[in-house]
Amino acid sequence: MRYSFCFTLLFFICFNCAETTKTSENENTTTNDFKTNTETKAEFAIIIHGGAGTILKKNMTPEKEAAYKAKLEEAIRVGYEILKQGGSSIDAVQLAINVMEDSPLFNAGKGAVYTNAETNELDASIMDGKTLNAGASAGTTTVRNPINLARIIMDKSPHVMMAGVGAETYAKEQNLAIVEPSYFYTENRLNSVKRAKEREKIELDHDDKTAFFDAEIQNYKFGTVGCAALDKDGNLAAGTSTGGMTNKRYGRVGDAPIIGAGTYANNNSCAVSSTGWGEYFIRAMVAHDISALMQYKGLSLKEAAQEVIQKKVPELGGDGGIVAVDKHGNMVAEFNTSGMYRASMNAKGELTIGIYKE
Repeated sequence: MRYSFCFTLLFFICFNCAETTKTSENENTTTNDFKTNTETKAEFAIIIHGGAGTILKKNMTPEKEAAYKAKLEEAIRVGYEILKQGGSSIDAVQLAINVMEDSPLFNAGKGAVYTNAETNELDASIMDGKTLNAGASAGTTTVRNPINLARIIMDKSPHVMMAGVGAETYAKEQNLAIVEPSYFYTENRLNSVKRAKEREKIELDHDDKTAFFDAEIQNYKFGTVGCAALDKDGNLAAGTSTGGMTNKRYGRVGDAPIIGAGTYANNNSCAVSSTGWGEYFIRAMVAHDISALMQYKGLSLKEAAQEVIQKKVPELGGDGGIVAVDKHGNMVAEFNTSGMYRASMNAKGELTIGIYKE
């Protein structure tokens, strides 16, 4: 009996030791797998736009085309270098947009269009796909780079959006660059609003009918600027900046500063920046809708972008486009107009620049 008891005890001891060893091995495997996953870096990518609209090659001089391409390349390379050095997607987005805001070629920052009162009212937004934190500003008249204000609102305030005088006061408190309203003066933009007032017609910077009747509008700059990026840590970000609609009144605000319409980023899906007829992009919640189609219906980025831009927005009566990048580094530039200023770069440094529908 005593030998039987000892044998049973020995059996249980050996069995428990084997189980402990097995458990330990499993725990080590799990830990190593987690470590491997956290050390894996995603490929990075960046894509920008300078607005979508009636952009036809027959109305573009070689000099203007070269100027647009040069500025698009300058902007995207600024963002690309940040990503290449391991910087954040949010920094890449902000600084790429700064380049376009400082150029009179685009309807953002320096090149903003004029309101009916012959003033410039600027809007912008930015979003971090990792945290879903976001910032936006609307209706500012003295902030040199509205995307910088949107970033400060996101990072340092408890709010998502600030507007008008309050937003400008906050910008001053945060020591952002403040300029006189005359900084935004551009002769061709002022002439455009004067012609629009004479016709008592609201001009959109991408309005096909307006462009048809006004050769200068056809040949000059179009649109809102924006950027979407994926960094080496797998974090997505997007941002958008605009001067809005020519001859707008009553404090009109479009989609650019609206999170989910003009800008959206989510590490689970994609980052999107929109450009188009703002009222329709707000109603369609374009940027978020693309992300939602990917998350909830399993569509690819390209499929989701086509569904929203080629079907949903036109059915409502609007037009425009988006640039976007997904969590895997796939990029899309989707638009339903005759052109969209755009550029993209992947981790290999391959640069693509486009203007017209191809």
